[in-house]
Amino acid sequence: MTIQGKMDDASASQPDLLDPLLDKIYLLPAPSRLSLKRYIREVSYPKGHILLRADKIETDIYFIKKGIVRAYAQTPDNEITFWFGQEGDTVISMKSYVENQKGYEDVELLDNCDLYQLKIHDLQQLFGQDIHLANWGRKFAEQELIKTEERLISRQFRTASQRYNELLQKNPALIQRVQLGYIASYLGITQVSLSRIRAELK
Repeated sequence: MTIQGKMDDASASQPDLLDPLLDKIYLLPAPSRLSLKRYIREVSYPKGHILLRADKIETDIYFIKKGIVRAYAQTPDNEITFWFGQEGDTVISMKSYVENQKGYEDVELLDNCDLYQLKIHDLQQLFGQDIHLANWGRKFAEQELIKTEERLISRQFRTASQRYNELLQKNPALIQRVQLGYIASYLGITQVSLSRIRAELK
């Protein structure tokens, strides 16, 4: 792992990839954004690194600057992939973030990844100091809830073929970047069935 350290005032005031990530959640006034960025640092981890672990209270939130990750749960027989994250996405254990309890998921890096790291404790302190950051945190939680709901609805009410088509429409590059075995797991089917679906679409 490499760490570039907490952002200083000079680097935090410069336009970078972090600004649009933060503004996508909620548009912050410049002083509030600067306060938040002072607590964010850039970190890098290699492919295969487990960023978050199930049955552990996680203390950090990550924003993906570069790379791709998958979230999965262990069963007695295999692993079930239920989410992929790529540039611009947030990696978080909501159970740890909201309730300070052990999370459900493991998150594995599928590429060498550059990430923005933020301590949950620091963020929660900022919520009490700045109403704009408190509103940012509210919007952040709401957006994560919607993402979770969308994944649940997709898995419960759409066929594997429909979900694969949805992936193609929303994240066409994802199919090229992720092993087919993980895609099949995400769809809840075997890799043979996935190959059949892909052949039917050609």
